[in-house]
Amino acid sequence: MKTENKSKNTFIMFLLAFLIGFFVVSLIEVLRSSFGPGPDVQTASAVSTVETVNTPSTFADLAERLKPAVVNISTTKTIQSRRGGMLRSPFGGQSPFDRYFGGDDFFERFFGDIPRREFQQKSLGSGFIITNDGYIFTNNHVVEQADKILVKLSDGKEYEAKIIGKDAKTDIALIKIKPDHDLPIAELGDSENLRVGEWVMAIGNPFGLEQTVTAGIVSAKGRVIGAGPYDNFIQTDASINPGNSGGPLFNMEGKVIGINTAIVAQGQGIGFAIPISMAKDILPALKSKGKVTRAWLGVSVQDITEDIAKSLNKKDLNGALISEVFKGDPADRAGLKAGDIIIMVKGKEIKNTHDLLLTIASLHVGDKVNVRVLRDGKEKEFQVVVEERGDEKLVAQADQGKDELGLTVQKITPEIARYLGVDKEEGVVVVDVVEGSLAEDVGIQPQDIILQINKVKISSIEDYLKEVEKLDEKRSLMMLLKRGRATFFISIRR
Repeated sequence: MKTENKSKNTFIMFLLAFLIGFFVVSLIEVLRSSFGPGPDVQTASAVSTVETVNTPSTFADLAERLKPAVVNISTTKTIQSRRGGMLRSPFGGQSPFDRYFGGDDFFERFFGDIPRREFQQKSLGSGFIITNDGYIFTNNHVVEQADKILVKLSDGKEYEAKIIGKDAKTDIALIKIKPDHDLPIAELGDSENLRVGEWVMAIGNPFGLEQTVTAGIVSAKGRVIGAGPYDNFIQTDASINPGNSGGPLFNMEGKVIGINTAIVAQGQGIGFAIPISMAKDILPALKSKGKVTRAWLGVSVQDITEDIAKSLNKKDLNGALISEVFKGDPADRAGLKAGDIIIMVKGKEIKNTHDLLLTIASLHVGDKVNVRVLRDGKEKEFQVVVEERGDEKLVAQADQGKDELGLTVQKITPEIARYLGVDKEEGVVVVDVVEGSLAEDVGIQPQDIILQINKVKISSIEDYLKEVEKLDEKRSLMMLLKRGRATFFISIRR
């Protein structure tokens, strides 16, 4: 009997202890719920917040804060149609009718001297405010040759703008409005330290749809797409469409790191932006002079091929090989010679000719810079005082050709082929057309692809220059061009 009572007492005590423990645990949970999480939970929450700062969940806050600094730009310019507006070539320059029937002479003989008609061409673009008194960055191609520029702010107010400065070679323009109040501004960031894979956000007016926000990542840096001599684009998969041109590309700190500029024809998720560091470099010149004065070294350079590297006993392909030093120019006065390989300028490593071009372009006229070269396998350093680069002083490169037609052409790389939406890397692409030249007169434009000259297939810069030289004896050239999806002939006569 005593043993039985003892067992009962033990069971009761165990049950009582269990109930007390359960009650205490429940009480602690109730108190924790009432007074908030403890230190450990707060730390985890803080870590979670930090980890999500750079994720798309913050785009809404950024967009709300940044949209007021982004503007809609509409332009109007006067275009003259061909006589009577009849049979006008959709490609510019001569139409097939002109070539075979004599163009204007034909109309004058049979219809009299019909005057040219003028019409207003309107276009849309984007921009962003960089000072509270109304300075705005946009693309040069958005405002070029515009008779009237109208800027519309996010609050709906409209102001007429004037061009302060522009630079066609980088496709950057600075315009100005006169607001009646201080404006919100977009802070300029640092594109030099931008990393591939970073989140970015574009704001603009694609297809006239105002204040459109898109997001993506930085897909690549330093892209060369044949748009001009200073190509150094940021590639992004954030959606960029017609109308986005001139708008800002923001990083997740809300700072502008690029100016949206170009897209790939027939492509999706491949857009290009001008690095904001390039825009900041030329801003003072645009603001004070209205144009950019670039530095000149005075050399002709070419990239180092594997064969050249072997002949020079060079282990890599880095550097820019000087093929010619122009007499009396900065490099000549400093002592540089043909055959020298430029490997460093002002402490910056030079990997190729494009690298050299960008580096020299970033200098100011009168700068004294150290230029390090390889000569006969040994490093030598020279001090060069760069001078102003005039229109007649153009850097000649092995992968570019400039001729008396007023064209600068470049070989088509795989990247350029993708950008232009062509299947094959054939022909040469036009990267610059001199104003008032024979080429401009017949309507040739940058990004045109020259496939043939006088029925001779063009596969390289050498092919192109060889055929152009025949203009002196033939007095005319027939070119087969590709522009977008269209292929057509044009005739150039002296």
